[in-house]
Amino acid sequence: MLNVQTNELQQGATKLGGALNPHKVAAKDVSVYYGEKRALFDVTVNIPDRGVMAFIGPSGCGKSTFLRCINRMNDTIPICRVTGKITIEDEDIYDPSLDVVQLRARVGMVFQKPNPFPKSIYENVAYGPRIHGLAGSKAELDHIVETSLQRAALWKEVKDRLNDPGTGLSGGQQQRLCIARAVAVSPEVILMDEPCSALDPIATAKVEELIDELKQNFCIIIVTHSMQQAARVSQRTAFFHLGVLVEEGATNDIFTNPNDQRTQDYITGRFG
Repeated sequence: MLNVQTNELQQGATKLGGALNPHKVAAKDVSVYYGEKRALFDVTVNIPDRGVMAFIGPSGCGKSTFLRCINRMNDTIPICRVTGKITIEDEDIYDPSLDVVQLRARVGMVFQKPNPFPKSIYENVAYGPRIHGLAGSKAELDHIVETSLQRAALWKEVKDRLNDPGTGLSGGQQQRLCIARAVAVSPEVILMDEPCSALDPIATAKVEELIDELKQNFCIIIVTHSMQQAARVSQRTAFFHLGVLVEEGATNDIFTNPNDQRTQDYITGRFG
């Protein structure tokens, strides 16, 4: 039996302002088209706050496509069209009046390959808070940078070389720097698209430990090809296949007692 911890909070109940809110992100009948090609079919799922949801499935199954719907990165693809509805705390993120820049401050993103800016370690983390006006003084900005690097478990390693280029760090450190950059603007949701696929096992373990810490304060959604990683870091798992969300549930249930034969076939290695 996989050692996956679940509790009522991670099963989908958070108290916000005294009212019970069962989810942070909710998608209903979301489909994605690239020109005439349909890549995602009527995805409906609720994602709880303060926990980790993993999206698993074979390559090309739609999990990263759906992830990019949550911060509207698909908007940058001219032939891409998204239908259906996605809300964050009941606010429609595809509302025409919504400021996409502000949305992306609320929804942080960590990519497959570490992509620090060609700036100093300090400036990598300070960039977001500065452009969003989150710091009123240099002292406040210094505090945000330090706190963000501490949250990313990187402060002790870089505190004496904050002016060195971020690109000079190791791959694992660069990825943690990108996570620090994401959390610096105090997002509500953090999206992670294969964040460990370019890292060695030691760096992967550090990032997974970091995810475990961050879930106390953030809604984290991670796309991973590694079922072992999904089992280690997530409380809920969604399985995608051929653009369809086949099933979603507590990670322990998905891996030990799935409802759908396609899920069973995937996790037992019959395809993938």
